[in-house]
Amino acid sequence: MNEPQRVGFLLVDNFTMISLASAIEPLRMANQLSGRALYEWVMLSESGQPVRASDGMTVTPDHGIHDAGHLDMMLLCGGVGVANARSRSLRAWLQQLAHRKVKLGALCTGSYLLADAGVLDGYRCTLHWEYMAAFKEAFPRLETSNALYCIDRDRLTSSGGTVPMDMMLHLIEKEHSSALSTAICDMFLCERIRDGQEEQKVLLRHLVGPAQPKLAEVVALMEANLEEPITLDELAHYVGLSRRQVERLFQRHVKCSPSRYYLNLRLKRARQLLRQTSLSIIDIATACGFVSTPHFSKCYRECFGVPPRDDRLRNGTTASHGMAPPASELSLNLSSARNEPTFASVTL
Repeated sequence: MNEPQRVGFLLVDNFTMISLASAIEPLRMANQLSGRALYEWVMLSESGQPVRASDGMTVTPDHGIHDAGHLDMMLLCGGVGVANARSRSLRAWLQQLAHRKVKLGALCTGSYLLADAGVLDGYRCTLHWEYMAAFKEAFPRLETSNALYCIDRDRLTSSGGTVPMDMMLHLIEKEHSSALSTAICDMFLCERIRDGQEEQKVLLRHLVGPAQPKLAEVVALMEANLEEPITLDELAHYVGLSRRQVERLFQRHVKCSPSRYYLNLRLKRARQLLRQTSLSIIDIATACGFVSTPHFSKCYRECFGVPPRDDRLRNGTTASHGMAPPASELSLNLSSARNEPTFASVTL
């Protein structure tokens, strides 16, 4: 029997408890449903001393970082004021883990400390939207994404909240089976496993900071006019800028043209409607400002890599909005060519 994968959770002061629980619980349920120890985990702090979460609860870790022993994966749990946890000792330890090829990840704002140690260089990463502008300012060369979570080779970063559950379910599916991850999802009454390509819903001011009010005005106009898009000249006129000034603002702060940003807003709204409603594709195209269904389908496929009809089928958008089948149904389909184990009885 294979040894369980050993996961370390490094807690720093003011870490977010909901993110920690969302990452651990899928591992616990994976063990319980499979009837064997697929994962084991340890709580760590830099000094080995108790750590206080942002909700006031105190957690006593199992070890300090230098007594952690063997780890297959280490997830750094951040939260409020994460920059205060920087230290030479922590930076060196993270670099040692990276050198030993340990999988490294972060929850909520933990990506800041991984970036500070230089172990995110060359990797795509994300973190909670509230810290995004400061993070980009501190680490401008990193490939920062607004995605819910990023799994890039041996780096796993999550935006926080309940999103670590989606990230861990994705990892469990990759390492074991989709049947297991779906059964875990069902046990936690989770309607679906969110895709890592989905983005955090973030106000632009949190991405670029408060110093660009004109840019925020333009985006607000775009968001309020998705069904009947406004021309770039009209947008510029409404905010008191020239067309060229608006284009320069977008290129400098958003790294794309205004028309591309506007199109992406409309396509993201279309994807929400496609996955969350039973509206026809024609009606969705119209509601998102597309003059024809073929043009909508072409733009959708170019953006998301799949035609809208296929995306709807893949995500099972029906009257039940894509909810996973109950565990009792899943258990009937586990004897596949891969010889999946029968799931054991469970206790939540």
